[in-house]
Amino acid sequence: MISSVHVLEGGSNAVSGIWTQFGGNLSFVCLAISLWAHFSIQFQRSSARQEKIAFGIVAGAASIGSILLAVEFNPGLYIDLRFSPLALAGMFGGPIAAVFAASLAMAFRFCVGGAAMVDGLIVIAVATGLGLVANFWIRKRSPRLMDVGLLGLALAGVLVVSMATLPTLVHARVLAIIGLPMTVLNCLATVLCGFVLLKTQQWALERSILVTAFSQSPDYLYVKDRNSRFITVNENMIRLYRFKTTAEMTGLSDFNLLSRPLAEELYYLEQQLMDTGVPLIDSTEHIEGRSLLASKVPLRDRQGRVIGLAGVTRDITERTVLERELRESKNLLSHAMAGMSDGIAMYDSKGFLVFCNEQYRTAFPLSGDARVVGAHISDILRRVAETNERTGIPDNGLEEWIKVASAALHSNKDEEVQLYNGDWRSIRTRLAEDGTAMAVVSDVTATKQAEIALRLSAEQLKSLAETDGLTGIVNRRAFDEAFARETTGSARKNTPFSLLMVDIDRFKAYNDTYGHPAGDQCLRVVSKCLRQSVSRPADIVARYGGEEFVVLLPATSAKGAMIVAEQFARLLKQENIVHSGSEFGRVTASIGISCATGATLRVNPNRLLTEADAALYDAKTQGRNRILAHSPDERHAMKDVG
Repeated sequence: MISSVHVLEGGSNAVSGIWTQFGGNLSFVCLAISLWAHFSIQFQRSSARQEKIAFGIVAGAASIGSILLAVEFNPGLYIDLRFSPLALAGMFGGPIAAVFAASLAMAFRFCVGGAAMVDGLIVIAVATGLGLVANFWIRKRSPRLMDVGLLGLALAGVLVVSMATLPTLVHARVLAIIGLPMTVLNCLATVLCGFVLLKTQQWALERSILVTAFSQSPDYLYVKDRNSRFITVNENMIRLYRFKTTAEMTGLSDFNLLSRPLAEELYYLEQQLMDTGVPLIDSTEHIEGRSLLASKVPLRDRQGRVIGLAGVTRDITERTVLERELRESKNLLSHAMAGMSDGIAMYDSKGFLVFCNEQYRTAFPLSGDARVVGAHISDILRRVAETNERTGIPDNGLEEWIKVASAALHSNKDEEVQLYNGDWRSIRTRLAEDGTAMAVVSDVTATKQAEIALRLSAEQLKSLAETDGLTGIVNRRAFDEAFARETTGSARKNTPFSLLMVDIDRFKAYNDTYGHPAGDQCLRVVSKCLRQSVSRPADIVARYGGEEFVVLLPATSAKGAMIVAEQFARLLKQENIVHSGSEFGRVTASIGISCATGATLRVNPNRLLTEADAALYDAKTQGRNRILAHSPDERHAMKDVG
C-alpha cells in the first residue's frame, strides 16, 4: 500500500488524479488473474498440490506487479492493489497458495525497503490471513459471489483499520487523504478477480464432469476427424481394442484396428454421413465377436461446415443373445400353443385379455369375435349373453350376472358350461401371484355325453334292480329297503303306518287251468288294480313273491288302509277274470291289514309284517275273498268282500 511516507503540503492536490492513475494497476491485477483462469485448465491434469502452488505463484506475481505499477501519491508515498491477489490466493488456494503468494510479495516488499516497509509487511500478512479465514469458512462448500463480496468488504475494513492505527500511516494522514480510493479500488479488484475465479471454477467443474462422464461412460464413445481418424476416445474404447492409453489410439482409423472389408464398410458409411450431414442412428455393427449398436452424428464448426463426427456405440451382445433365445422360446411356445387341442387364455389383474390361442376363440363360436387381446372379460360375457351362447344366463339382472361372473374370473375354480348347441366346455382357471388369471378351455362334450349316458344307464339298472320284471312294480328287494326307510320315518314322526298283504285266491289252480302265460297276465292285472287303489306318491305297491303283493301306506290309519283294500277289491271284481277253479268263478284275492304307530315301529317294526301275514292267513282260512285287519295290540273283525 505504502512504500514510504513523506508528508508534503501539496499532497491533497494529487488526489484528483488517483482514480485515473489507478486504472492501469487495476487492469494489471485483473489481467493476471484472468490469465491464470485461462491457463489453469492445463494444471488440472497435475495434482491438486501442484495446482495450488502454481496459483500461489501467480497471485504473488500479480501482487509484485501491482507494487511495480504503484501510483505515487507524493514523493516517497505510493499506493497499489497488492492485497487483492493475496486475499484471493488464501480464499481460493488455501494455505499452500497463500504461503507462496505471501512469501513472494513480502520478499519483494522487503527488497524494496523504505520507511513504511514494516507497515507494508504487516498489512500483507493480515490480508493473506483474511483470505485463509475465508477459506476456512467455506471449506465444506463451494465459494459463491456473496463470499467474494464479503471478502472484499473485509479487506476494505482491514485497510481502513491499518490506515487508522499504524503509526507511520496515521502520521501521514493517509486515511483522510487517500483512504476512500484505496479501500474502494482494492474492494473492487477483489470482487472482479474473485468473480473471474468463481466462473473459472464453475467451468472447470463442468468440464471435469463432462470429461469424467465421457471417460467413464459404460458405452463406447469417440470423436473422429473428417478423415475418420480418432481424435479422442473413452476408456471403454481403449479396453475394446486392447490399448493402454487414449494417446495410443489418437490418429488411428478403423483400418488400423479391423479387417479391411469391415473397415472399408465403416469408412464408407462415415464419409457418407459427413457428406450428407444425416445422422446414423442405431446401426448394428459386429466387432471382435460382439454385437454393437452404433449412433453417429456429424460435428460442425461455427460456419456450419462438417469437421468430423461423434459416435456412441453400445454393446448389445448379451441383449442380442437374450432376444434370440426369447424369440426361439416364443416361436416354440407359439408352435406348442397352435398344436394344442385345448384353448388357453391369460387375463391380467384388471380383467383384460392379454393372450389367447386360436383354439380358445373357436371353443366359443358365437363370442369368438369378442375374445381378442385387449378385450375386457365383462365385454366378452356381455357378448355371450347377447348371443345366448351358453345356458343358465338369467333373463333378468343381466348386469349383475356379468359383474359376478367377471369377479369370479380371478379365483381358482373348475367349472363346466353347456353351450347353445348342447356342447360342453370345461373351464379350469388358475390365479398367479401377480393377479394374472390363466384359463384352459377343453371340449368335454363327448365325455359329458358319456357321463350322462352312464348316469341314465345306472338309473335304468337301478330301476331294473328295484322293479319286478313281470308286473313293473317294486320288487321284494326294493320293498325291504322302502319298508325300513318308511317305518323309521313314521316312528320318528310318531305317525300311523299301515301295510296291506294281498294274495290271489286259488292262483295255482288258475295256472294249471289256463297256463302260465295267462297266469302272468293275471298278475299284471292284479298289480294294475293295486296301483290304481293308491293315490299318493309315498304309497308303495310291491310284489312280495309269487302271487303275493304288499302295499306300504305311510301316515295311514287302519281305517284308511281298509278303504284302500276295499277299493282294490272293487277294481279286481270289475275286471271279472274268469276262474273256473275258484269257488267264486272269477279271480279274487284275500287281504291282510296291519297298522302300528310310534312305540311299536321304534321297537319292532317287523311286527307289521307278522300281523299282516297273520291277518292274511286268517282271511284265507275263513273262506278267502276277504279283508281282515290285525293290529299289534288288538284284532279287528273280518270283512267279507265277496
